[in-house]
Amino acid sequence: MPNIAHFSINADDVSRACRFYENVFGWSFEQVGPPDFYVIKDGETDERPAMDTIHPRRELKQGVRMAGYECVISVPSLPEVVAAIRAQNGKIIMEETVILGVGRMIIFEDTEGNLAGAMQYDKKAE
Repeated sequence: MPNIAHFSINADDVSRACRFYENVFGWSFEQVGPPDFYVIKDGETDERPAMDTIHPRRELKQGVRMAGYECVISVPSLPEVVAAIRAQNGKIIMEETVILGVGRMIIFEDTEGNLAGAMQYDKKAE
């Protein structure tokens, strides 16, 4: 069954946002990857396949800046999900891309204009 496996917080000022979440929830942050891209350390030791992140606000759809949290839904078959999204009048915003050692991912827009990701996790992805 698909489930939410990952969330990202989009921020105009990443340092300010990190301070906010640190002071409100006690989270800490570890920089990984590109500049201003941090993994959220919330003290949980769950076995989810991905990590939660905070990073600069971005446009997943041209001209639409992410205003809230973005989520990634773990799916067993990305091709089946892409077909279902299209059949239900959703739109693929970012075609399938491979994240090395993580899996294959798309960004889609639902019928209400919400943007989200779908990821078929695969540690052997290349």
